[in-house]
Amino acid sequence: MDTAEDETPGRDGDDDGGGDTPAEVEPVEAESVGTESVDVECLRARGHANVRSTHESTFEVTTDDWLTPAGDCILGVEADRAPADFDPGFVETCRDVAATITATLRVFPDDADEPTAVTAVRGRGHPDLTFESDRGAVCRTADYVDDRTVMVNADRAAADLDREVVAALSKPETDLLVELSVDPP
Repeated sequence: MDTAEDETPGRDGDDDGGGDTPAEVEPVEAESVGTESVDVECLRARGHANVRSTHESTFEVTTDDWLTPAGDCILGVEADRAPADFDPGFVETCRDVAATITATLRVFPDDADEPTAVTAVRGRGHPDLTFESDRGAVCRTADYVDDRTVMVNADRAAADLDREVVAALSKPETDLLVELSVDPP
């Protein structure tokens, strides 16, 4: 069910449905990367003991440094950036309903140099995306949009992620790199 009643964004879960299909993508070194307009934005976050990843319609990375067990869509905390930090060119490209947005999740347990898991989730842009949140980035399987939404119609949600990835993200020493890339129509 889609609602806008989430009073604790970035901590206590979210609202919307799931899919599947992992993919491998080459790493990105910078926070914002691209040519004429920025086509990749990166967020770095940490795991947390309360990561459950059971939400059936969303997943989120938050800048908050805490997480309750109710935050069943949260994959990482203490993100170094939020949607409000993204390049305006990237944001504008994401506002096209025909744009394909990919969130590539790279999991680095215990200060590893290489990720032990790489998962890609694909979705679409939406004209109402604002990228105004300074706390959380949410990918949704439905087309609901709020200030935290960075992707709609995602092919997977938190509950669809590999349980080994979730187990790694339930450890505070695990690093998570989220690369958001947009392919214009």
